Amino acid sequence: MKYLALIFIGLTSVLPAREVTFYVGTLGPEAQGIWRGTLDDQTGKISAPVLLAEINKASFLALRPDGQTLYATTEMSDGSGGVAAFKLNADGTAKLLNAQTTGGKNCNHLAVDATGKNCAAANYGSGSVASLPIKVDGSLAEFSAFIQHEGKSVHPTRQKGPHAHGVYFDATNKFLAVPDLGIDQIKVYRFDAAGGKLSPADSVGAIQKPGDAPRHLVFHPTQPRAYACNELALTVTAFHFDGKTGALNPFQVIDTLPAAAERKGASTAEIFCSPHGKNLYVSNRIHDSIAVYSIGTDGSLKLIQHQMGVPATPRGFGLSPDGHWLVCAGQKSGTLNAYRINPESGMLTDTQQAVKVGSASCVVFAQ
Repeated sequence: MKYLALIFIGLTSVLPAREVTFYVGTLGPEAQGIWRGTLDDQTGKISAPVLLAEINKASFLALRPDGQTLYATTEMSDGSGGVAAFKLNADGTAKLLNAQTTGGKNCNHLAVDATGKNCAAANYGSGSVASLPIKVDGSLAEFSAFIQHEGKSVHPTRQKGPHAHGVYFDATNKFLAVPDLGIDQIKVYRFDAAGGKLSPADSVGAIQKPGDAPRHLVFHPTQPRAYACNELALTVTAFHFDGKTGALNPFQVIDTLPAAAERKGASTAEIFCSPHGKNLYVSNRIHDSIAVYSIGTDGSLKLIQHQMGVPATPRGFGLSPDGHWLVCAGQKSGTLNAYRINPESGMLTDTQQAVKVGSASCVVFAQ
């Protein structure tokens, strides 16, 4: 038996590498649209990405669950925010299906629900959220729900009005959480997948400390928890999530920067939980780092690493479906780099790459 085990180990060590596909959104002076790249799942080597589609302000991307349609934020001809739908072809190319307005300004985040029948979108500029039905062929219909946020908070320039910054469906597909940077709230709405409708939940969601500026959020894959990165406060808030009412009850706040780090001008950007739920990752701009946390059985966070020297202004990053790799997009550097994730600790190891994608702003892996 020992001999057979050694043979098995030997065979697995020489299995051919598999190329994992990912997509990159872009926003900024060097942005050209949406790019397609691949990562070697044994070495972490990133291929030279190819331009998949030329489109304006594709700052964030999302895939339909079947992996056949890709959705991107964009700007419509009248200047309003929008979402564009692309059919992904077997030969690695893409075809624009259509685009629809989201009813507000500067659409900067989107998500597709678990049924693949709806796309939610956040309008940062005007502080609103919309839901757009997805047709059978993957194209978009006009929005079926639209909610305008109201209010302001304490920051004199960043919080003069509402700024919805993300949209996140919970695991049951019954709630949509919307962090609003401008009003220091995480709004939670009941979601009707059949009709693509949004309505107020039984709770107010979560009200953050003035000046926190909640930006992005992630639901834990197995625990009833959620985590939000606060852009201006440079913290993460951990919440207990009530799956009946939609309430987010905070139980921990933890810094994303080292105690001695310069905080002026710095801000958090992206946040993701590992597929197995053992780790949380948050990117810091200006500090140009990724904070790595372990997640306890009670959902609490413990800082275990600051991965320094990531691509400059890490606005977005993505985790491979198997949880073995993290690809970070540097918006200022216009480069991508891959990091190996330790399967036990969740800590990162730098592969030291600088693969060019101008104004890279987000990374989404194919499932």
